[in-house]
Formats: sequence, structure tokens, C-alpha cells
Amino acid sequence: MQNQLTPSLRTRFASNVDILRGADASALVQVIGIVGFAALTALGAQLRVAVWEVPFTLQTLAVYGSGLFLGWRNGMLAQMLYLTAGLFMPVFAGDGHGLTYLSGAVSTGYLIGYPLAAVVGGWLSSRWNFGFGSIVSLLAASAVLFTCGVIWLHYAAGHATWFDSIDRGWLRFIPIDMLKIVAVASLYAGTRRITRKDA
Repeated sequence: MQNQLTPSLRTRFASNVDILRGADASALVQVIGIVGFAALTALGAQLRVAVWEVPFTLQTLAVYGSGLFLGWRNGMLAQMLYLTAGLFMPVFAGDGHGLTYLSGAVSTGYLIGYPLAAVVGGWLSSRWNFGFGSIVSLLAASAVLFTCGVIWLHYAAGHATWFDSIDRGWLRFIPIDMLKIVAVASLYAGTRRITRKDA
């Protein structure tokens, strides 16, 4: 028998918000979700605090949210749309856009990790859709995101050691990132509960 103290990773009830994740969602609903989360990612990039080489932004709230609310496929498409927009418009956190900017920015690895993080968070949360399960899903998404970011940062910034890159590109962000993960997972769980379908 399952230990009653072990937090559950999955709920058995269906929710209206799950329509956004479903393959049978209308094309209009899917497009609105994809464009909406791409826009939220762009908006989050404008709210930044430059402390180290990689600034604090609110982008990851939208990245994590796109995986949970849209599922792995549309979450990925939302982040790919955001990256595509950045080739033509100044939607990134830095002062520039286009391939020239991406090839030289120390934060490009994080941008590359956005679609991958949405895929991981969305895929895992399709199996673990309870509050704690959503947190676990986003922790895995965060690990993918920061792995991409740190690897690129190490070479782009020319750090002397890998520890420098891990420290400046991941360890210093852990407290803020954990708050973001809990906030997004709580919002998702709360939304599912509010829009729960009656049995």
C-alpha cells in the first residue's frame, strides 16, 4: 500500500484547462496559446536585472508555464516562435537581435534551452500533473535549461574553470529559480483545480 505521507505526483480528475494541452484542441485555441506564451516570454525579457554576465529575468516563468499549460509540443512551438521573433525584433533580454547578437551573447545557451525545457516540463507533467508532480517536472526542465546555459556561457565568456561557469550561470540563480518553479507549478495546479470537470 502506498505510504500516505508520500506526496502524490498525479491527480485523477480532468480539468478544462487541459484542453490547451490536448491534441484535439482547435487550431485557433492552439495558436492563441502558442502566440500568447511567446509574447509572455518576450515581455519577461524586458524585466531584467543585470547583476552578472547573465541577467535575472522573468522569461523562465513563461518558459515553464508554456510546458505546463500547453504541453510539450505547443510549449516548444511557443518558445521556438519567441526565438524566431528574436531574429527580427529586439525581444531578447540583451540590447540586440538577429543571428549576430545570438552568436555573440553569453546568454544564448539559455535561449537555446527554452524549447528543450518546455518539452521536458510539458512531457513529464503529462504524467505528473499534481502540484508536487508539476514541481518535479519543472525541476527537470530547469536542469535542462541551465545545462544548456552553462555550457554556452563557459565558452562564450571564456571562464577559467567550469566551476566559474556553474557558479555564475546556475548556482547563483537557484533561489530565484526555485521561487519561479513553485509559483508556476502552484498557478497551474490552482488553475486545474478551479476549472475541474465534475465527475
